Amino acid sequence: MRTLLLALFAVVLYWSGAVGAEARTVTDSAGRVVEIPDTVTRVFAAGPPASVIVYAVRPQVLTGWPRALRAEEIDYVAEPYRDLPETGRLTGRGGEANLERVLEIRPDVIIDFGSVRDTYIDLADRVQQQTGIPYLLIDGRFENTAAALRLLGEVLGAEERAEELARDVEDTFARLDSLLAQVPDGERPRVYLARGPDGLETGLKGSINTEIIERAGGRNVADGGDGRRGLVQASIEQVIVANPEIIVTWDRNFFAGVDENPLWSSIEAVRKGRVHLSPTAPFGWIDRPPSVNRVMGLRWMAGLLYPGRWQGDLREETRTFYRLWYQVDLGDAELDRLLEWSNGKPPQQGQ
Repeated sequence: MRTLLLALFAVVLYWSGAVGAEARTVTDSAGRVVEIPDTVTRVFAAGPPASVIVYAVRPQVLTGWPRALRAEEIDYVAEPYRDLPETGRLTGRGGEANLERVLEIRPDVIIDFGSVRDTYIDLADRVQQQTGIPYLLIDGRFENTAAALRLLGEVLGAEERAEELARDVEDTFARLDSLLAQVPDGERPRVYLARGPDGLETGLKGSINTEIIERAGGRNVADGGDGRRGLVQASIEQVIVANPEIIVTWDRNFFAGVDENPLWSSIEAVRKGRVHLSPTAPFGWIDRPPSVNRVMGLRWMAGLLYPGRWQGDLREETRTFYRLWYQVDLGDAELDRLLEWSNGKPPQQGQ
């Protein structure tokens, strides 16, 4: 009965908004041919990654944030979009947005940015069928970022803006590739991603959570060697044996306590002050979410891994990125808060 009511409600909404409207078709990253309005003015982001890329390309169409911005994030988003309502999410961990909520918002299109596996295709087809709202899947792999931007620009009628951002991504990739061409694989630093307050959740090599580590030329020490992907729980013994040269984390609790934790004291990254706290406002630089915010994270990571080779001033690069991508001008105070500890702590005494 609920599905039938939704379908009837969707038909009413569709015909009430579609009379006289022009339509066009778009092929999404999953190869689905979807009919969308000729002019898109309202977008429902299926999850946080989608909200970030839509905000970057054309923030005016965003109907809300999957999770409302927190107080510490607000200064890093352009003022007109700081108070957008919380919509919930359709995909990912904790997907709680219900279809009635989506229908209340009445978007022209639903956009998901991330995996295009069968699970997400099935979800897109089901939601589109039940609501009558076009649902587009855009491939969120890091290497596909420029293509994703151009596809979204086409959907939103913001081709010039999308092209500007896509070229910025391609320039960053090319700059990094030039550097990495001079560094043999065996000389690249060993890196560990520490997630959670105990630092023992991490991403296996090739996972979406560690893509920027590997793209920046780091050797992810969490490599099962069997092609597995995703988040795993490591043991402190495994981290000690791997002995990473650099540890990156976004968890302030772990970062604050790692120096005093005897379990971590023998690890090279801890002894030499190479534990780095990733900025997280308004979006994380490593993941959280894994979207276009990682482009800035890639530049930061390259500077951490190759400080003598990566040319650029982090503060100025951050200002430039936030102005271009987030349309906000950062003052010194905002930069200081954002970049605190991003260069790591001083080495332990005697090292």
